[in-house]
Amino acid sequence: MSIELHLTAAMSRDQAEPLTVAQKEALQRAVAKVVALGAQVGVSADQMIQLLQSGLTVGELLEYLTARTGEVA
Repeated sequence: MSIELHLTAAMSRDQAEPLTVAQKEALQRAVAKVVALGAQVGVSADQMIQLLQSGLTVGELLEYLTARTGEVA
């Protein structure tokens, strides 16, 4: 399952139902990969949080980070 699918699934699920251990671990791995990608392209975790809070979707954030990889290379 891709990072985007893990994050989207976690965000769209019923908030009253707790995550399973496997879901928590998958979500932690996915977030760590997104943070690592952000660091590679010069976007901090705090900046990514601000982008998400301003209305960017997880998919749009990943597209933005991916687009920046071309600028850095």
